Amino acid sequence: MDKVIDFEHKMAAHCETGTLTALLNYNGLNITEPLVFGIANGIFFGYLDSSNFPFPTIIVRSRPGQVRENISKRLNVKLNKWRFKDPDKGESKLDELISKGIPTAAQVDFFYMTYMPDWQRVHINVHFINIIGKKDDKYIISDSYYPRKSELNSDMMRKARWAGGFMAPKGFMYYPDEIPENIDFKKPVIKGIKRACRNMISLPVPFVGVKGIYKFADKIKEWPSLVRDTDHLSHEIMKINILLEDQGTGGAGFRFMYATFLQQAAEILNNNNLLDLSKRMMENGDKWREISYFAAKIGKNRDLGNDRIEELSLLIKKRADEEKDFFKELRKAV
Repeated sequence: MDKVIDFEHKMAAHCETGTLTALLNYNGLNITEPLVFGIANGIFFGYLDSSNFPFPTIIVRSRPGQVRENISKRLNVKLNKWRFKDPDKGESKLDELISKGIPTAAQVDFFYMTYMPDWQRVHINVHFINIIGKKDDKYIISDSYYPRKSELNSDMMRKARWAGGFMAPKGFMYYPDEIPENIDFKKPVIKGIKRACRNMISLPVPFVGVKGIYKFADKIKEWPSLVRDTDHLSHEIMKINILLEDQGTGGAGFRFMYATFLQQAAEILNNNNLLDLSKRMMENGDKWREISYFAAKIGKNRDLGNDRIEELSLLIKKRADEEKDFFKELRKAV
């Protein structure tokens, strides 16, 4: 096969929102990545401490796939989706779509994206890319984490799409099939905001939303008793920076992206209160970034005494205080 689709490549803050936004843009819908993120109420927080994880961890976004599902429902966008047990059938279907000139998103294990630098490649089964062509035995890729279009050998693509482990891709792929010609964004924007507020301050679960941030602030003081040694504690503390900054969040655990969404929502809804709240969320993002840098600094320097952990805990608690008030005010604003 020798087929390359004329597809505009753009980098994005996050792979799932970036991939979906690019496909929607290609199919004629003028929408931004922050608007996709906000309408889909992608902002979230959770403190996870269970047998599924070797060590307590945090999440700063809704579960993988939920952004896609919520956009489909709220904008009435029909998505064609497939999963395959048989790699041969999955590869054949992908080739069929490419031959028809249909750019297609695929879920992959990030480790097999060989065009990325070796030091960045880790096993994460919920990376999303757009496949926009094939030349001989190489797929043409638009990856929102990479500055230009790239190529991936078909054997690597197969390994990436059928990798095993937690949240295995199982050959999942999709593309937008039907998009309404005229979309009124007002109701979807309000729905996304209300659902985000619900998730952050109203769910009766002690480890999600603002309650999860408070739990994070409290439980991190116990981390020194959970580790093997100082090196292990250093690794886990430094990982806070990675989760907030380096895994496609757009910075500060998606808080900067959400601030941009609120700025755009203010214009759509003609609501200046949202503009003020956008500025406030941007400042909140700056404070989350201070947590990121502080965690990276004390972790790198092995400066992990009780006083430093207590200081980190206090910084996190202040974010919980702020976000509790913020999301209450945001809910009132709409």
